[in-house]
Amino acid sequence: MRAAVLLEANKPMPIMELQQSKPKTGEVLVKMSAAGVCASDHHVMTGEAPMPMPIVLGHEGSGIVEEIGPGVTSLKPGDKCILTFAPSCGFCQACRQGFSNMCDTNRITGTKQYDDTFRLHTDEGVEVHQMAKLGVFAEKIVIPQQSCFKVPDDFPMDVAALIGCSVTTGIGGVINQPNIKTGMSIAVFGVGGVGLNALQGARLLNASKVIAVDIHDHKLEFAYNFGATHVVNSKKEDPFEKINEIIPGGVDFAFDTFGHSITTGQAYNSTRKGGTTVVIGLAPAGMEASIPMIDIVRNQKTLVGSYYGSIAPHETFSKLLELYSTKKIEIDSLVKRRYSLDEINEAYSDLSKGLDARGVIIF
Repeated sequence: MRAAVLLEANKPMPIMELQQSKPKTGEVLVKMSAAGVCASDHHVMTGEAPMPMPIVLGHEGSGIVEEIGPGVTSLKPGDKCILTFAPSCGFCQACRQGFSNMCDTNRITGTKQYDDTFRLHTDEGVEVHQMAKLGVFAEKIVIPQQSCFKVPDDFPMDVAALIGCSVTTGIGGVINQPNIKTGMSIAVFGVGGVGLNALQGARLLNASKVIAVDIHDHKLEFAYNFGATHVVNSKKEDPFEKINEIIPGGVDFAFDTFGHSITTGQAYNSTRKGGTTVVIGLAPAGMEASIPMIDIVRNQKTLVGSYYGSIAPHETFSKLLELYSTKKIEIDSLVKRRYSLDEINEAYSDLSKGLDARGVIIF
């Protein structure tokens, strides 16, 4: 089985032949169909998000079940699936409290399977990690059955792959906020794959004004296609001042989909009294943001995080499939570039250049 393997940060990923174990109890073997080129993987490649190595990266994907292990009852060979990078055990404290997207057992076992062992190794016997128990930059993967969400046979697999991360993280992070209401004003900082979907989430809520903020004019122009009513280039003008010109006092909700101390601070400052800032993007490990403590008290502001759509991924997947099938959201046009697995390093070079929308590895 061929896979792109990260051996060392800031070095290209070679395509390697790996040995793969059979699926164990509760696991399935999936033949990959499509994998999204996401910035979260790039953070690992550059060392900003440390992970054990060697590792097969990739957490946004879709595939077809090829083989099932003992005890698997929810899937059968031939099933087409969206893959989730946050499977849930169903028994830990987080799962029992309704936060299956933050399953304790999943986080403890990390890049190994739920039994704390590996399914990949080199010909020399070196064990190879799988990002988020997936590692979708491989031709085939053995994963927990909980990582699979079955879709109709005629569902496009590149669309399914994007629902596995960017669509769910962006749209879900907006529409699943408990206090958000129709007609509110919204600003989205960063209009990459996740940010464009956050704009779609704002559009679904019939937000009164939707302001896209980024440092690239071409990305801001593209953002109009996904619901932006106004755009701000934060490299050319102060986003706090510009947003206050558009909406005196600031927006009701600001979403940082990029994940950085600068963008989180800008998002927070752009909210009105009683407003809410939601941090969706993952910042580099160890980074901290400075928030004015007097302001957060006197103006009763809220600062919260949103991980993977804020609720159980499978619940958001169900919503998104219905929204896509009824043409209430646009996913097809998010796919701007297609690559083979052998072109994966080129794909991430393109991502680092700030190109529009999403690149997808097609198997």
